[in-house]
Amino acid sequence: MSRELVGAAAKYTTRTAKTTAQNPAYSRQVTAWKFYRTPEVRSYANWIGNAMSSATLYAGRRLADNTIERAPDDHPAAAHVARIAGGPDGQSQHLREYGRHLAVPGEGWTVIRPRPDGGEDWHIVSVLEMSSKGGSLEATIDGEPVKIPANDPAATPDPLAPVAIRVWDPAPDNHLEADSPVLASLDELEELRLLSAAVRAITKSRLTGRGVLLVPKGTRFPTKPGAEGDTEDDLIDVFMEVAETAIREPDSAAATVPIILEVPAESIAAITHLTMQADFDELAIKLRQELITRFATAADIPAEFLLGMGDVNHWGAWELTGEAIRLGIEPRLGVVTHAYTTKWLQPLLEADRVPNATEWMVCGDTSLLRVRTNQPQTAIAVHAVGAISDAALRRETGFDEGDAPDAAEIARRTANNPQREDTVPITPNLPADETTIPPDLPASVTPDERLLAAADGLIWHALSRAGEKLRRTPACPRPRRAEANQVSAAALHTLLPVTRDQVTEWGLLDGALDRAPEIATRYGADADCLRASLEMYLRELLAAGVEYEYGHVPAAIGPCLLAAA
Repeated sequence: MSRELVGAAAKYTTRTAKTTAQNPAYSRQVTAWKFYRTPEVRSYANWIGNAMSSATLYAGRRLADNTIERAPDDHPAAAHVARIAGGPDGQSQHLREYGRHLAVPGEGWTVIRPRPDGGEDWHIVSVLEMSSKGGSLEATIDGEPVKIPANDPAATPDPLAPVAIRVWDPAPDNHLEADSPVLASLDELEELRLLSAAVRAITKSRLTGRGVLLVPKGTRFPTKPGAEGDTEDDLIDVFMEVAETAIREPDSAAATVPIILEVPAESIAAITHLTMQADFDELAIKLRQELITRFATAADIPAEFLLGMGDVNHWGAWELTGEAIRLGIEPRLGVVTHAYTTKWLQPLLEADRVPNATEWMVCGDTSLLRVRTNQPQTAIAVHAVGAISDAALRRETGFDEGDAPDAAEIARRTANNPQREDTVPITPNLPADETTIPPDLPASVTPDERLLAAADGLIWHALSRAGEKLRRTPACPRPRRAEANQVSAAALHTLLPVTRDQVTEWGLLDGALDRAPEIATRYGADADCLRASLEMYLRELLAAGVEYEYGHVPAAIGPCLLAAA
């Protein structure tokens, strides 16, 4: 990045953001950061941060049909975005930090410090490290104060002056204030802190506050070692010593072994323990769990991620992960990319006189986050019906092309199994290394015709929707639209190539399988598995450019019947 471009961006960033010192919500943000040290808040914030770290940044622009076109590698927008935070590795850590900042106080600052060699250092600074100093901002970076001058439109900007960009999730009632689930839960978190302190005190108080021990007058207790037999009883000293040891060393015998007293037999029945404790001990623990549940509900990710997913199977966990990405990750990623677009990228492109500078954006890609549960098993079943290639099967089961059999291995297998070629027919619609023979399923889980017909309808509906969307993507340029109109929507993917990433990027399958759980319940299949298996089958079918056949269905949904059985 040239120094002139940095200066151009500075005039757009240093004057637009409300400073932390002027922010009426600053004290609440300070409190929010204090609660970051509690396990529940830290777990939530780190989950958001770690998930965002898997996203990638790229330059693109939105077309008239609402799809995103990636910038060519040699475009200035692509070059600028590629250098954010020093490149992909730095961007991963950069997004991780922003995830935590947006989850806790709802706000963070990016400070870009140009270097004399033409490079720049990117820093994320918390609201606690930003302050107003006269007519400028001051950031504390690695313990050192860094002044960020205010913009003066009449003056020539200093090419080495730092640039500050405020990134925040605006509150709906006051746009300049930040918002976050932690800020909205400060009262509940304070109650949780008090209850945790009470539970901690109860845990430590083995004797203190646990009642009064009444003993008959004249009862003698052991004396300290070495003391004369007629000395005063030192019962209180014994109790205090044991109690102090139990608190100081919770794993010592004093914390668990009862105190042994030697008393006359006739006095035992007269010894009485008066307890003054209420039911608050058990109530405090219940209230604390209730508050943890309330905070988990207030967080904008599925509560199961904070409370545990013991009752959720692996298909349900996949569905929850997709929901968490939609609700908790993509909106925050959008906050960061929007700020970088309007306060950094577009001003730089305008200063460089790039045509249509305001069309280009910093975009975020979350496709790497969308892990498919039980994908190897489904890939094996889908491969058996010839819908994906051998290379795709190796990829999804953790192997690479180096594990593929060579010509000698194939010849040996054919010699040992003379009927192999007859049982793996080659069809014109499939690559030479794919088959159309569906695998056998146990008789107990063979799907009935009703489920097969319902799944067939779902698949055809999904392919038709995907085809209609595909007509409005860059995969169908204007010169090919007449040709595309001659092909049914459900088969358009066989004419217009599309990759797996583009299936996600263009939302070709979004909403297409919403009725899958209802159909699964109706015919006794595993609901989560059916939706996941059909989505993977469709994704691979679209990417492979293979035409759909009804004979694919038994293998595609077979794993779900096994799961239900």
